[in-house]
Amino acid sequence: RNDLNLTACKDVCDRAVCGACTVHIDGKPIYSCTRFAIECVGQKIVTAESLVTPAKTDPVIDAFVKHDGMQCGFCTPGFVMAVRGFCNSHPNATVDDCRKGLGGNICRCGTYDSVLKAAYEVAQTKKGGA
Repeated sequence: RNDLNLTACKDVCDRAVCGACTVHIDGKPIYSCTRFAIECVGQKIVTAESLVTPAKTDPVIDAFVKHDGMQCGFCTPGFVMAVRGFCNSHPNATVDDCRKGLGGNICRCGTYDSVLKAAYEVAQTKKGGA
């Protein structure tokens, strides 16, 4: 985490209940606290850092900025990865679908409404904004 400067993913609850450590493993959102590194050998791991390149910013990040989907920012990377995973598998999701699909992430600041707006906007774009 620190040696590779990939600090978005955080070990918070260590019990798979908060979602702050959400990453994608082989395209599926996973709480990283539920996996040992040795279990992921040969699998593709995607973190929030990979959603921003010099050439392109993922639409999820743009939507989070537009809808102010963060406050302290502690849970934001986990939510971003959860939204990206949800929108990949649920294009054209309704607001209620987004609410249910993102229920596994917790924000202590209460930015749920903004995150929900961002998720809904991305889900409504072609192929979940991917």
